[in-house]
Amino acid sequence: KIYIITKLVINMITKETLREIIIVQRAALTILGQGTPREKEKEIKIEDSFALVITGIRRCGKSTFLNQLLVKQKKGYYLNLEDPRLDNFDLSDFNKVEIIMKELYGERGIYFFDEIQNINKWEKFIRYLIDKKEKIVITGSNASLLSKELGTKLTGRHLQIEMFPFSFNEFLNIKKKSPSIKSFEEYLFKGGFPEFIKKENPSILHELLLDVVMKDIAVRFGIKNTVILNRISIFLISNVGKEFSYNSIKKAFNVKSVQSVIDYVSYLENAYLIFTIPRFSYSYKQQQVNPKKVYSIDNGFSYNNSASFSKDKGKMLENIVFLDLRRKFKDILYFQEKNECDFIIKEKETITRAIQVCFDFNEETQNREIDGIFAALKKFSLKEGLILTYNQEDEVFIEGKRIIVMPVWKWLIR
Repeated sequence: KIYIITKLVINMITKETLREIIIVQRAALTILGQGTPREKEKEIKIEDSFALVITGIRRCGKSTFLNQLLVKQKKGYYLNLEDPRLDNFDLSDFNKVEIIMKELYGERGIYFFDEIQNINKWEKFIRYLIDKKEKIVITGSNASLLSKELGTKLTGRHLQIEMFPFSFNEFLNIKKKSPSIKSFEEYLFKGGFPEFIKKENPSILHELLLDVVMKDIAVRFGIKNTVILNRISIFLISNVGKEFSYNSIKKAFNVKSVQSVIDYVSYLENAYLIFTIPRFSYSYKQQQVNPKKVYSIDNGFSYNNSASFSKDKGKMLENIVFLDLRRKFKDILYFQEKNECDFIIKEKETITRAIQVCFDFNEETQNREIDGIFAALKKFSLKEGLILTYNQEDEVFIEGKRIIVMPVWKWLIR
């Protein structure tokens, strides 16, 4: 008994320590600066009695975005729960944090909690604040861990938005460049991770891959064979726009069971490292059985962590298009029957758009690309489709269907 009490005393975070951490973190946030304004700010509306949940991959700018919101609101409380000094933080420590914050910064303010998924049962404290009609903004870098808690204690009491690395417009803003094919080519290879764009040090993106694979997945889910997990991660981010099946990955990497592969891919997707999209089918069961296509969180991330990614500029272009679509739509599929269309968008159970991506729209490729998008337009009774290219423009009319051919860089700044 004496041993247990001693352990509890040693592990407990004192109020004085918490106070110091809160003050230091707030000062560090101020030094971090305002950074580049984010397009997501237009979607932000902080309401009392609700938690605003911001999710996204590590280092995509969530902390800077919180600082922008904090400065704009003028009064608020901030705590980054990934701070190593908070390793022993538990649910009961939130009560101390609340008292300290009010002592330091006054009675009424917006609560900002960064990387909250690190704390077990965090949702209980957030629900307590919601019931007090407080305003709360929280961030997290693991979609599944957050959604599990949001779906229990916070059902109907949260609003959620996703953050990504910089869009092309945001990239132009931070680089102080005008939209052009030249600035787009730079974005095509460098991607949008804020810190990498500023410093252009590949080690930043190497460490990011390691952090996601090790901290967000291997440690959290007790995966011992981290070598295989890392190899599968690199394989997937290197093969954007290509079909894969769980069974093919199982065989390629000698994984013991298909379920393990399903789990690995799910973990990578929930950590926002990759995205998968299904082949369209009216049967949900068939969608699950069919091969999926994979896309990467960022071109610069894949380029700097894979030797093969840059060999196919067409797939790099396709990944850029996917990411812009994913910022706006959740339900994205690919269409494949006799012909193939890269992306179809589903909104409220209806297919509303069809988009094809083609690096060079020339005599060799145009028939294939037109046939693919026309098949999708016909299948879903759509009047208009879009073929996105590297730098070509045109317009095609077939059987009353209009197909617009447009450079990706112009489409991105629309």
